[in-house]
Amino acid sequence: MSDVLRIATTGNVDDGKSTLIGRLLYETGSLPDDRVEDLMRASKRRGFDGPDFSLLTDGLMAEREQGITIDVAHVYFQTPKRKFIVADTPGHEQYTRNMVTGASTSTAALILVDARNGSLLQTYRHFFLSRILRLSSVVVCINKMDLVAYSRERYEDLVRDLTAFAGRIGHSAAKLLFVPLCATAGDNVTARSENMPWYRGKPLLGILEMLDIPAPGATDPLRFPVQCVLRTSRPGFPDYRAYAGKVASGVLHPGDGVMTLPSRRTATVTGIDRCGEEVRSAGAGESIAVRLDRDLDLRRGDMMVRGASVPVVSRTLESRLCWLDEQPLNVRRRYILQHGVHRVPARVETIRSVIHPASLDPSDGAASLSLNDIGDVTIAAGADLYYDPFDGNKANGAFILIDDATNDTVAVGVCL
Repeated sequence: MSDVLRIATTGNVDDGKSTLIGRLLYETGSLPDDRVEDLMRASKRRGFDGPDFSLLTDGLMAEREQGITIDVAHVYFQTPKRKFIVADTPGHEQYTRNMVTGASTSTAALILVDARNGSLLQTYRHFFLSRILRLSSVVVCINKMDLVAYSRERYEDLVRDLTAFAGRIGHSAAKLLFVPLCATAGDNVTARSENMPWYRGKPLLGILEMLDIPAPGATDPLRFPVQCVLRTSRPGFPDYRAYAGKVASGVLHPGDGVMTLPSRRTATVTGIDRCGEEVRSAGAGESIAVRLDRDLDLRRGDMMVRGASVPVVSRTLESRLCWLDEQPLNVRRRYILQHGVHRVPARVETIRSVIHPASLDPSDGAASLSLNDIGDVTIAAGADLYYDPFDGNKANGAFILIDDATNDTVAVGVCL
């Protein structure tokens, strides 16, 4: 499934995210007949003359009752050109953490904007978060164009304002695409709309089919976090010893020399096993077991790298945090920092600034971070971390903070 585009839909509440996804499912023929019949019956019970496409992704009872998205729903569809996995994320500010969760595994973002309301604070926040998470492409859907009489002037005003903001946070103009549409009526969703002849671009589905999908980090430096040590003495496998885990980035071959962290001892790869079979190479995202020419004392969280390209090894981490917990950050409290499979005790030593998502102005001297705040902080860890700056290696440059008492995830962060 190398040609699979993972998309996160974001936007303010009631901007039409669930309706747009439902419309895509319906018009690409991705729904079985019984699902369509259920949709029609449910829509009729709610008083709609036609199908209410939002019901296809709003699965929680509270979502259907309120007509909003709360949880992250993943839907799957395909066309002759590509397969898609879409994360329908909530728009309410209080559920921003759910949006971050859905976007963290995505390649591209669909940011919906109500043509009547334009850009609101949550719009800017979603733009900023998509930049922090380094999503490769951002498609801005100016939705509900029917409610502004399909106004070209209104559309171009919004494009101009959002392009200027995106440029301020570093979004590449080549990776920023705009499309005017009406999800309810299907204008410019899978086919060009006769109501907007002034729009010369592709419909949304055509845009999604031509977006580039970044290749796995094969050209990045080798980062192989060890999850466990495998040992067996079964027939055919005398004294078998291997180190299991998932390749975070880079490529590994038999015969490669590796160095292990934190011990900095070296060894040579004698074999790589995947699903019980020996393979000639393994790349980013593959779960494997690595055999070495010498026994090393490795444990969960240790890392294999190549000596010529070593990550930062430090107990101090400069990072950008998005705070996800309703309880504010307590700089005197101990948290658990999980970086890949590596878990260490940590605390936030300094809050350097809190960044406003609309103005992008940093506020210095903050004593804490509250729900949905984005801030630059210094973290002190209780053991060495082996990380890369997120800009250079997404797979080895992100982490989460966990409340040691409740085991709740309280923040996501990227290494600076």
